[in-house]
Amino acid sequence: MSKRVGVVWDDRLAEYDFGPGHPLTPIRVQLAMRLAADFDLLIQPNVQLLKPIEPVPHADLLRVHDADYLDAVIRASEIGFSMGVSDREWGFGTADVPVFAGMHQASARVAGATLSATRAVHAGDVEHAVNLAGGLHHAMPAAASGFCIYNDVAVSIAWLLDKGVERIAYVDLDVHHGDGVQAMFWDDPRVLTISIHESPASLFPGTGWPSEIGGPGALGTAVNIALPAGTGDQGWLRAFHAIVPALLEVFEPQFVISQHGVDTHVQDPLANLNLSLDGQRMSYEAMHRWAHQYGSGRWVAVGGGGYEWLEVVPRAWTHLLAEASGHRVDPGTELPEEFRTYVEGLYGRSAPAQMTDGCSPCLKEFAAGYDPRDEVDQAIGATRALVFPAWGLVDDADV
Repeated sequence: MSKRVGVVWDDRLAEYDFGPGHPLTPIRVQLAMRLAADFDLLIQPNVQLLKPIEPVPHADLLRVHDADYLDAVIRASEIGFSMGVSDREWGFGTADVPVFAGMHQASARVAGATLSATRAVHAGDVEHAVNLAGGLHHAMPAAASGFCIYNDVAVSIAWLLDKGVERIAYVDLDVHHGDGVQAMFWDDPRVLTISIHESPASLFPGTGWPSEIGGPGALGTAVNIALPAGTGDQGWLRAFHAIVPALLEVFEPQFVISQHGVDTHVQDPLANLNLSLDGQRMSYEAMHRWAHQYGSGRWVAVGGGGYEWLEVVPRAWTHLLAEASGHRVDPGTELPEEFRTYVEGLYGRSAPAQMTDGCSPCLKEFAAGYDPRDEVDQAIGATRALVFPAWGLVDDADV
């Protein structure tokens, strides 16, 4: 199913680092790449290692970010510490986005990594490409937000549009709403943004309500599935399947980009959904299948959130790389001894034993029955009722 697959990595991607104690530690991605390597996923015959595009031309960043904002990031990056109130006007110099020396270069490199993946797929050099360091979906045109300085996903989408791609589907699986990407393409009918996330009533950034359906020139192209806190595998997968494939089928994307934040996991310290590693793995299988079924197989997958950096992130993203490359790792497989020894020696913690949480989620299709008393079904119904008519789709709950 995966003919040629690109995986983007460069050790310098770990320089996107807000310092000790910050949740978005680069250890998350480094451990994921190490575990993937220990499973020999990076040396498979169909896997090609890609490097970030560097330096990323300012013109690429300026497709989605304001020139004044770019200048402010560069100035702060050179100084290397908070400049005070003026920083906060641009969204950095805060606890979420502290200033660090070289942050422009580090942020641009992440954008260059996702752009490298996107260009390789667009050129036909590879069928799929993965950048685990990407997925900085909160960055706005003129402001940093939620650990994100430059919006690497939006940079790649804008590049594709400039190259003449007419229909791009962006699917965001992070526990937080993909607000930055949605904002940047709010009124562009060429870009379908779908975000499945914890309800903004209980989680940052406070947006992503079902009523957010796009600008007047692109109604129905912003899709938000806002799930109640506490939703687990069964409900999450039910919502995902009840909305995403129907929209991809009618939209007929020429290119699919998906963001795979794993902060939906029950162990994540910053959010309130209850997915297991096994439910997350099922979402990767679905995205891979839908990319072929509806998007001609042209698929770029990026990382995102995920703050249980040892128990969850490495295993989850190794499954993502395994799925994209067509070399699935059986969930019952034990983690390689080399990885466990490395983790214990360096961090003094024991790595998980297997590539599973021991769960076996069962998908219950929405079409099989709608329960108006169920909060997940209410969330599904709200999104379908507001978005499906724009696409000429029938909401099963109304049949």
